[in-house]
Amino acid sequence: MIDSHVHFWNFEPVRDSWISEEMNAIRKDFSPKNLMRTYNELQISGCVAVQANQSEAENDFLLTLAEQNEMIKGIVGWVDLKDKNLPDRLSHWKNFKKIKGFRHVLQAESHEFIVDPKFVDGVKQLNEFAFTYDLLCYHNQLKSILELVDQLPDQPLVLDHCAKPDVKSQDLKTWSGHIKTLAQNKNVSCKVSGLLAEADWKNWKEVEIFNCFDVIFENFGCERVMYGSDWPVMLISRPYQDWFNLVTKYAMQFTDAERKLIFGENASAFYKL
Repeated sequence: MIDSHVHFWNFEPVRDSWISEEMNAIRKDFSPKNLMRTYNELQISGCVAVQANQSEAENDFLLTLAEQNEMIKGIVGWVDLKDKNLPDRLSHWKNFKKIKGFRHVLQAESHEFIVDPKFVDGVKQLNEFAFTYDLLCYHNQLKSILELVDQLPDQPLVLDHCAKPDVKSQDLKTWSGHIKTLAQNKNVSCKVSGLLAEADWKNWKEVEIFNCFDVIFENFGCERVMYGSDWPVMLISRPYQDWFNLVTKYAMQFTDAERKLIFGENASAFYKL
């Protein structure tokens, strides 16, 4: 089994200001050793480490961790996709086999940024180097994301955290419509991850999460969905095992072959692990 979405960091309050006071449970360092026992217990063989900091130094940090920890099977790093020297940067990072793709924190950006021709062109260039791209956005940005994706028919894309639907309010109608449209692009996959952060952290109900899963699986199918934990962010709500057990329970309706796709084979194929 593969966990398609984890983060590691040495906590720095100024740099990591997005980790607010109310997220006290994760205002500290997190390294692969913190996950090893859990992975062993659940028989998870490895993970994809995703950037949390927007700098190329993050790539070096994650590469160092990957050299020291076999459990890191792939890395989603960061690069300035508007950089005029982007081909040189991508050529450089292609020398490191563990780097599989890149991500920019689009959830913090405007519509204008997302559809900026320079940014779109930058994402297009990833395909020339066989890199993937992770789409990180909020549900209310999906209209912009659809505009972006329409211009990237050949780029392997994966939607992080189901585009962060409003799990708490269960106002899912507009989000559902956008997900249906997005999923019509066969080059787009989706991670079932990150939903606990969008729920009432301490009082969410299983049905609220499953309502979101219904939309994702109905539109993407088991062939384009991959399990991810979003550890350690999800610890603001529950322990790792609780999220794993929740996804496992939902997936009981699928065949063994379909469960294997969700819990590892899709991530392995997408990221070429």
